Amino acid sequence: MIRVIFNPTARGDKARAFQETLGRLSQGSQVALHPTTGPSTAAAIATSAVEAGCSILVAAGGDGTVNEVLNGLASAKDGLQSTALAILPLGTVNVFAKELGIPSQLEAAWQVILDGAERTVDLPFVDPINTGISSRRYFAQMAGAGMDSVAIGRVRWELKKKAGQFAYLWACVETLGQQQPRVEFEINGTKRVAPLIGVGNGRFYGGRFPAFPKARLDDGLLDVTVIPRVNPITILRVLLALQRDRLADCSAALCLQTSELRLRASDGTPWHVEGDVAGDLPVSIGIRPRALRVVGPGGPKLKG
Repeated sequence: MIRVIFNPTARGDKARAFQETLGRLSQGSQVALHPTTGPSTAAAIATSAVEAGCSILVAAGGDGTVNEVLNGLASAKDGLQSTALAILPLGTVNVFAKELGIPSQLEAAWQVILDGAERTVDLPFVDPINTGISSRRYFAQMAGAGMDSVAIGRVRWELKKKAGQFAYLWACVETLGQQQPRVEFEINGTKRVAPLIGVGNGRFYGGRFPAFPKARLDDGLLDVTVIPRVNPITILRVLLALQRDRLADCSAALCLQTSELRLRASDGTPWHVEGDVAGDLPVSIGIRPRALRVVGPGGPKLKG
């Protein structure tokens, strides 16, 4: 059984068109559609779907929807073993779908799911520190803290609906005029401070920008990109390096690899996963090697 979780109110008529198209494409298949019923309800729906026995759980939406569905899947008993995660990219940027090589066209993306090729990839997670409760948050593609998290918190929903990912760019420009955060990161016993730290599972950030040049989805490592100083000159150098896929050689950035790290700040600096602010520092970040089954091109067929 394939279960599809989607937001029925997303972008006006887009959700209705999606339902009509998927209904046509899935005729004769064992497919059930599960609309979300409000903000942050996708995780609970995902958990219920996994516990009901679905073999493929489809997140139809953007990276935020994928993250919610992923966390619901991981929360279900034996969910990571019993169910594979699939994606229909309907969001603004769809970074994880790009990382997996999933087509942006709905028909082609649905065919990838029907083909049933599976890969096993790493599953990173963020553990908030000193909260007093267990609130682990898994992510598929990336997390981070510092200026990008501050900018994400400034994105205006109305502008995002009209301008898509350019709303993030405008928020970044606005953030440059603010006092820069000081995020302390600790890797392998060494502590440093920087205003912007990204943590990647895959190579891409914000679309197809290779912000984590050495990353592989199944190498058991977190890739950490640090921008030690943020000013117009360093931003230009980093953007040019990203455009040429030469960030590893750029002196304005520091590219590291580790299996765990800690991030701290003294001023309530936010952290994010998949482009959504999730809380304030401090946090620890780790990884579960090859713990997540995903449906995507290039893997063997699903069993059973």
